[in-house]
Amino acid sequence: MTPKEISPGLVVQRFTPPLALADFKLIAFDMDSTLINIECIDEIADAVGKKAEVAAITEATMRGEIKDFKESLRRRVALLKGVPVGALQKVYDDRLRLNPGAEQLVAACKATGLKVLLVSGGFTFFANRVKDRLGIDFARSNLLDEADGKLTGEVVQQSWGDICDGAEKRRTLLEVASLLGISPQEAIAVGDGANDLQMMGEAGLSVAFHAKPKVREQAMVAINEGGLDRLLEVLR
Repeated sequence: MTPKEISPGLVVQRFTPPLALADFKLIAFDMDSTLINIECIDEIADAVGKKAEVAAITEATMRGEIKDFKESLRRRVALLKGVPVGALQKVYDDRLRLNPGAEQLVAACKATGLKVLLVSGGFTFFANRVKDRLGIDFARSNLLDEADGKLTGEVVQQSWGDICDGAEKRRTLLEVASLLGISPQEAIAVGDGANDLQMMGEAGLSVAFHAKPKVREQAMVAINEGGLDRLLEVLR
């Protein structure tokens, strides 16, 4: 199918709309730069004057130039060693905002009966707060280790593993779909970076939101301008 811009900044690439939101049972969101406006790790690094260094690694990873997300994250988290834990709350309060349309899209999905999953290569401190704020059903993300009120520069092992990378995002989508007794084809996956591609590849509908070129090319729908709720222009 030839990509078709159905309205400015909204491109449909691999299916013919309209589908109905009610055709789906689950929607999975990436968090950083998708549901929210920042890359949290870059903003935490700013507290110790290392934002440029960390952001350069983040950007290369999101573009797919650094293939090993786990190693990339470990490198970036190591640079956070010594950051006061209180800096995380300051980032949340001062810098983190929901992206335009996030509340509207999540509310529309919930009203239609979809379950909502947040699956992030970011951190539980932020993911749990965003989950509560939006009434999200499930969340999986990485847990920063801390000691004596400071970050240690390491990630904590959790029951499912240590780092939520692209493979873990895919596995989580399949796990939640199985838990709900649905097919992955009844799921929507929304993301912006290379580590979202495996998850997006399993879903019945993949959505790129203000995404890196590699992700835009592979998604079924690309929202290049405006808010997340523009997906509702496609899903009637």
